[in-house]
Amino acid sequence: MASGILGQSALSATTDTTVYTVPASTLAIVNVNVVNRSSSTDATVRVALASTATPQNSEWIEYGVIVPPGGVVERAGIALNAAKRVIVYASTANCSASVYGLEQSV
Repeated sequence: MASGILGQSALSATTDTTVYTVPASTLAIVNVNVVNRSSSTDATVRVALASTATPQNSEWIEYGVIVPPGGVVERAGIALNAAKRVIVYASTANCSASVYGLEQSV
C-alpha cells in the first residue's frame, strides 16, 4: 500500500497532463493540488477524473477555475477505482500539480 505523494508534474501550457493513474487491483483516496507559480499572471485550470488520457465532458470536476498568482486550487478526499486517471490542464506553463493520498489493494 503506497501513501504520500502519488504523482507530481510541472504542467505544460494548454495540455491535458495525466498526473496519476490508479494501479490495477487498487483503490486510491487522493487529494489534488494545482498551484500557480507565477508572480504576475492568472492561470485557468481544469481537473478531470478520467478513464482515458482524453477526458469526456462528464469527467471534469473543475473547469475554468481562475488561480491567481501564487494561488492554489485543491480537491480532497477523492475515491478512485483501478485505472482511473487524474488529468490536469492549465492555461500557462507556470503551474504544478500534485496528487497525494493512499492506495489500498482490493
